[in-house]
Amino acid sequence: MAGKANADRILLGIAGLLLMLIAASGARADDWSHYGGDAGGQRYVAASEIAPGNVSALAEAWRYRTGELDAVPADTRRKYAFEGTPILVEGSLILCTPFNRVVALDPATGAERWRYDAKVALDRKPGNQYVCRGVAYWKDAAAKADDVCASRIFMGTVDSRLIALDAKTGKPCAGFGLDAARPGEINAGADISLVWPGEYQFTSPPVVAADTVIVGSSISDNVRADAPKGTVKAYDARTGAPKWNFDPVARGAKEQPGNWPSGAAAHTGQANVWAPISVDEKRGLVFLPTSSPGPDFFGGLRAGDNRYSDSVVALKAATGEVVWSFQTVHHDVWDYDLPAQPTLATLTRDGKPVDVVVQVTKTGFMFVLERDTGKPFFGVEERPVPQGGAPGETLSPTQPFPVKPPALIPQKLEKGGAWGLAWFDKRACNAKLDKARNEGIFTPPSTQGTLIYPFTGGGANWGGMAFDPARRIAIINENIAGHIVTLFPAGEFKSRKEVDEKAEISPQRGAPFGMRRDLFVSPLGLPCTPPPWGKLVAVDLNDGTIKWSVPLGTVRDLAPVPIPLNWGVPNFGGPLVTESGLVFIGAAMDNYIRAFDVNTGAELWKGRLPAGGQATPMSYVWKGRQYVVIAAGGHARAGTKLGDYVIAYALPEKRN
Repeated sequence: MAGKANADRILLGIAGLLLMLIAASGARADDWSHYGGDAGGQRYVAASEIAPGNVSALAEAWRYRTGELDAVPADTRRKYAFEGTPILVEGSLILCTPFNRVVALDPATGAERWRYDAKVALDRKPGNQYVCRGVAYWKDAAAKADDVCASRIFMGTVDSRLIALDAKTGKPCAGFGLDAARPGEINAGADISLVWPGEYQFTSPPVVAADTVIVGSSISDNVRADAPKGTVKAYDARTGAPKWNFDPVARGAKEQPGNWPSGAAAHTGQANVWAPISVDEKRGLVFLPTSSPGPDFFGGLRAGDNRYSDSVVALKAATGEVVWSFQTVHHDVWDYDLPAQPTLATLTRDGKPVDVVVQVTKTGFMFVLERDTGKPFFGVEERPVPQGGAPGETLSPTQPFPVKPPALIPQKLEKGGAWGLAWFDKRACNAKLDKARNEGIFTPPSTQGTLIYPFTGGGANWGGMAFDPARRIAIINENIAGHIVTLFPAGEFKSRKEVDEKAEISPQRGAPFGMRRDLFVSPLGLPCTPPPWGKLVAVDLNDGTIKWSVPLGTVRDLAPVPIPLNWGVPNFGGPLVTESGLVFIGAAMDNYIRAFDVNTGAELWKGRLPAGGQATPMSYVWKGRQYVVIAAGGHARAGTKLGDYVIAYALPEKRN
């Protein structure tokens, strides 16, 4: 029996090694060819030159400036957010700027190789700022290597165009598009009726599956119930000819009529996909993170669960056919849409590999779903939630709660539990809390005013998560703050807006209620929720437990004086994880990029940025040297310092 036991151990060891090899996907050291590193958004690089033992020696290797911030008017800068992450393809780093210029840089020096300008109008007043998070790369398997546009860069623009460029030269691909006067582009928003030009835009990169290029959209919230439809559109990657559309509202009403009342789909908009999409190239599937239907904070006009909204939806990339869907919020009236790219990972069960989709959310929940079926990997329970919505509302009696992992952030603030820097600050915060309806997560919006906690900025946001495939650790940056959302009769919108023009007061036209959304902050302008206000969290997906959690960022660049109190601050951007066991992240509102130990959460290094780092870093090895690159351009709405920098860090070069 001892011999058999030894043989079993050997076989198990071999099986474990094979599983590690299967799991070790993500970007190669010399290849970051997708916005999220790989097509599944792992934000992982198989590089180990920069390691926990030497990261303290990391220094700036080069910096590049786009120059575009100085070329726009001051009022345009108020809508500026540099959230871009470069990709490494065809021997160049390629990225887009907030005003939809595409630049190609030398990976070793940052020198500009080519530039393309989409010439977007600067007077559109985009509802979701001037943003371009990234571009997509496609290589035409049917083309010869030296053919023009044999490899392409695709970009969506703030004015809803889809543009195809030659990846080697940056010149538009003449065979792409239906308008000979505008070669290399299609107007993907031509069929959309808008209240103003900036109501509909593209902010996240397209994706390409086989020879199909797919794009979602970003649509302004809270303006009207009959907002633009959140239709995902697919085109032929060679010609730009339309292939298929997926409208979550119309398709949901048709295929699952019990979840949409008769006629509701006709006057309901959005449920769009504004966050990045993931692709499983082997299965021929794309995974969509859909958003909430309109309007965000009143659902009486769209009774039912509103299926395909607030869902991970798996589609056949070639046809748009639904394979499965999983809804993370039923009948959303909290703006708890899915804000981040679904991450494709491989876990194990009973010693066998299981491919999964991992979805992080604004609520602080993480849903782990089997990739073939959408079935929860760790289990999900339907639990009762607060009821008694505004007149005419039709709430879901239950919401899905993951069995594992546990919520990554607090989801309820007890009476008297508000925070304040001084006694008067705390008293004022608790007075606000006493006035608001506050029964924990999923307390419905009300005319009384409701504490939405976590707030509508997350939990997690568009930066998503990073996944270490060898250690099976997920890294997520989380926000911890609250909103007070107050409904009021729709007829009062104009008078309320005139009284307080700077407040966020929205009409929700077509609904019986308008909406006011206020950050839950003290008279000193600090969050009334206890710190930390931003965290970096590691989840061990071997067993669905929280491995560690640490504050992310200091109040240095928020306070009147630069006191580096390590309270954690709100953050926008995402993490990167390396094979050597490092997590790199900017995101926080104190203008630093940091490196953490993936096993312990210990901060090992930080570099001061010349502007806000509200972007996700990437990494690659070029000619034997590893670089970490981040866009440092700030975020106007978040209030961080604006700039137009792309900065690369590396270890000192070795001398012979």
